[in-house]
Amino acid sequence: MNKFDVTDLNLWYGDFHALKGIQMGIEANKVSAFIGPSGCGKSTFIRVLNRMNDLIDVVKIKGKVLFEGEDIYAPNYDVVTLRTKVGMVFQKPNPFPMSIYDNVAYGLRVQGIKKKNLLDDVVEDSLKKAALFNEVKDRLHDNALGLSGGQQQRLCIARCIALSPQVILMDEPTSALDPIATSKIEELMEELKSEYTIAIVTHSMQQAARISDYTAFFLLGDLIEMGPTQDIFYKPQDKRTEDYITGRFG
Repeated sequence: MNKFDVTDLNLWYGDFHALKGIQMGIEANKVSAFIGPSGCGKSTFIRVLNRMNDLIDVVKIKGKVLFEGEDIYAPNYDVVTLRTKVGMVFQKPNPFPMSIYDNVAYGLRVQGIKKKNLLDDVVEDSLKKAALFNEVKDRLHDNALGLSGGQQQRLCIARCIALSPQVILMDEPTSALDPIATSKIEELMEELKSEYTIAIVTHSMQQAARISDYTAFFLLGDLIEMGPTQDIFYKPQDKRTEDYITGRFG
């Protein structure tokens, strides 16, 4: 079952045609990786899925993006609800300059939730799901900026999880991390997909091969092909995909 169905999606930044006729299904409770050279449209695409591109004045979008069967670009669609259901983790860890506890509880408080016992439960559960609780349980009220880069990124994942999303979008979440922290995030994604649908942009083909169930290859705004990761890496249907994966591209 697909969490997203994308049909004939086109996106322009002013006169620049950044995404061209994208057709794609994103399966629920799987990890889908988006690969391709810089500027090919993969980060733009995942921002379509929670309407982050709405924040850019010159963007124009045509086509259909269905989330659980509903068109998220329909005039009456609730964007705030969408961004709660479809959370996002960015390339560079961006914890708020407040305590570890307050980072995770922030979104709930914005929604008007103030009961301490409920906040305590959600904070602990979210940190456990992000594989961080055991490392920070004795310093929940310390400033989050004192955490290592890998811990900060897992905190950002916990902050996202706290709002009970259905989908987690990740835009190169390990590119600023060392190999050990990267490995922890990758292990975490494998665990999280039992509860969440995960879409990740990565420049690392090795990472895509390790962690994803499906891989999509973008080039110059086109989706060249998408399929099970093993097929894309070992039996690609398009020579451009093969050339990119084998390093012969360009």
